[in-house]
Amino acid sequence: MARFGFRTSNYGPFGWRRVGRSVDFVVAFGFLVLLAIAGAVLQYRLGPGRSLAGAAEAIDGDSLRLLGEELRLEGIDAPEYRQTCRDRSGGEVACGRQARRALAAMLVLGNVTCTVSRADRYGRGLARCRQGDAEINAALVRQGQAVAYGGYQAEEDDAKAAGRGIWALSFERPEAWRRSHPR
Repeated sequence: MARFGFRTSNYGPFGWRRVGRSVDFVVAFGFLVLLAIAGAVLQYRLGPGRSLAGAAEAIDGDSLRLLGEELRLEGIDAPEYRQTCRDRSGGEVACGRQARRALAAMLVLGNVTCTVSRADRYGRGLARCRQGDAEINAALVRQGQAVAYGGYQAEEDDAKAAGRGIWALSFERPEAWRRSHPR
């Protein structure tokens, strides 16, 4: 069949058989509806201000598992689990394991409530967690078991001045340690 001197094909650009424009519209509309539903589900799952409460377990010094979800404590960065630091005499200290033990000690005291703000680049929820009136994120930095990472600078300054936790040791900031020790 020719229109205006051009031959038309019954097949589209991908080799699919052409159907009527109304069918193309229905398929395109259906695809857009599926995308909207997927977006709504993701927004609900990782939406800002979502709260979780229950018993949690420490994964490392700045991440925990709560109700089957892995959460990273927002605004802080703790030494990595395999990271070591040095004491004043030059001896090795497992500061990453100490940070995990400090978080675990807080979590065994009872249920925690975490407010998830968004997801990090690994898909974990970034959360601020509380146990009763105490904010876990701030407490870890105040104890010197984590450094400020976009928040809690006053708590870090306090821990540093008092020489608590990693501030009593010679250590590499966790972000720099991760760069020099890729997985």
